[in-house]
Amino acid sequence: MAGPTAAVTSSDATGAATIHRGPGRPSPGTLTQLFFEALGKFSRSAALRYKRDGAWVDISHAELLERVRRTSLALQELGLARGDRVGILSENRPEWAVADYACLTAGLADVPIYPTLPAEQMVHILNDSGAVALFVSTAEQAAKIARIRPDLPALRMVISFTAPAPLGCDITLSDFIAQGAKVDFPDRAAAWKQSALAAQPDDLATLIYTSGTTGLPKGVMLSHDNLYSNVFASLSVLEPKDDDVALSFLPLSHIFERMVGHYLLFAGGCTIAYAESIEAVAANLAEVRPTILSSVPRIYEKLYARIMEGGNAGSGLKRSIFHWSLGVADEWADAYLAKRAPGALLAWKYSIAQKLVFSKIKARLGGRLRVACSGGAPLAATINKFFVAAGLTLVEGYGLTETSPVISVNRLNNIRVGTVGELVAGVEVAIAADGEILTRGPSVMQGYYRNPEATRDAIDADGWFHTGDIGSMQDGFLRITDRKKDIIVTAGGKNIAPQPIENTVVTNAFVSQAVMIGDKRKFPVMLVVPSWDALLKWTAHKGITSSDRSALLKDPQVIAKMDREVRSEMAGLAKFESPKKLALLEHEFTIEGGELTPSLKVKRRVINEKYKGVIDALYDDNTTGSE
Repeated sequence: MAGPTAAVTSSDATGAATIHRGPGRPSPGTLTQLFFEALGKFSRSAALRYKRDGAWVDISHAELLERVRRTSLALQELGLARGDRVGILSENRPEWAVADYACLTAGLADVPIYPTLPAEQMVHILNDSGAVALFVSTAEQAAKIARIRPDLPALRMVISFTAPAPLGCDITLSDFIAQGAKVDFPDRAAAWKQSALAAQPDDLATLIYTSGTTGLPKGVMLSHDNLYSNVFASLSVLEPKDDDVALSFLPLSHIFERMVGHYLLFAGGCTIAYAESIEAVAANLAEVRPTILSSVPRIYEKLYARIMEGGNAGSGLKRSIFHWSLGVADEWADAYLAKRAPGALLAWKYSIAQKLVFSKIKARLGGRLRVACSGGAPLAATINKFFVAAGLTLVEGYGLTETSPVISVNRLNNIRVGTVGELVAGVEVAIAADGEILTRGPSVMQGYYRNPEATRDAIDADGWFHTGDIGSMQDGFLRITDRKKDIIVTAGGKNIAPQPIENTVVTNAFVSQAVMIGDKRKFPVMLVVPSWDALLKWTAHKGITSSDRSALLKDPQVIAKMDREVRSEMAGLAKFESPKKLALLEHEFTIEGGELTPSLKVKRRVINEKYKGVIDALYDDNTTGSE
């Protein structure tokens, strides 16, 4: 386990008096070193696992090595030069891992692309990166590339994971591997490994295009050591075991899953099972029975909402047992988080609550979950404490694509709910005069690809990366307040951090999504998307027979119900922070609709523009509101 965060008094260009430092960093290294070291340590029948024709299939370490080597040799046979870029457009599946390790061991930098992106948004990524080859997963993804291929002059080869090769692809991966097999002689294999291990820590490993809430995506240049250092800094926190099993369902094109669910778990010898799809996650959890889970808060929010809805929907006796168990668990969590042993009576009551309620929740997650990680966006403290209270270790961390990604994370035996934990090894953090979090260390990116101006804006002369997040350090724990650019400043000059408010509101079983609006306005308002499952059950119970969602949102009873539910989560807010009015929206914000980034972050500018009429209507009467 890594040591505690240290704080030292210093003075530099940050304007901050204190620089906080995590434990000492690991020695520089490479991802190819990580790959071969893991293969040397582990020789299991199930390095990777996927579902085919209704049954789970294992891929051993030995088989994975062979596939990677032959794919890598085939890439070399194409004549690709060290440092060339290769795209990967795919959902999570074993071939994604094969393609990534094949690129790394061939000395190439890969460019992961979110499979949810429309074809038109891929043009910039593939052309800006200069990708000369591309792996694609399915006919659907291949069709996107076929449509835009005339606009991709540098692209020489498209390799399909599925057979037969769909329109727009040049060859299937199985045929491509067969080409590599033709030159896979012992001498060539030995030379390949030697060449792969000749990679240098500062060599470019990957270009990850940030989804961005404004403007064109920028290519984040991450070196081998950027990722290698973060893997080993995080290994001592997560402490994976070689009998651990993880379910991978967050996009591997996202840095969080890439580092944790791909490199870190492979380095730890875990079995990585790939979910069939995001829709199949619930069923796959029961089948795979993972011991490790990594997710963005949205998944935990939905699970929490379902649990609360189910607990409140039972008979009077069941509801009483559910809420009694919640109260007991909350009291137990207070003791646990304060590192106090619960009293004998509390321990006995908690054991009863576990049997009656929380064992069923654990069963939904497969029954073996040892640790769950949350990252990518802020997690509501209510949800974090609930999972801890249920007896599930849920650790929240913080980072960005530009920091490979982990800056800080709560430790398994030292969770402080409401924070994103202690700094990981090698990382420094300073809080600038305006509250912005600055960070420095081996995991900070090399810069934005072909964009020196943006690089200079992000990384100052002293090497500090400006995260754009507002926060503070308290007793070695980092706390995030909000995104700097998301802070709402009302016309009356009041500053409001919207994310904590939104994160609290969506813990309500009747709320699916919530977005605060109000910058330069006289008071804040909120756009709310109901959780339709919960709301429709309520309307049926109330005898409201309409199934027209648009009409329901105009029903005075529904409006009053949603207003009560949203405001029930706002206790403790200052008057100026509380949204004065709500607007109920029928449809969820989506990636396809442009309101969310591929990593599910809200694009506030897009929402402001798309729902301008709705928002303006909230301000159109004579109500002055509170500033």
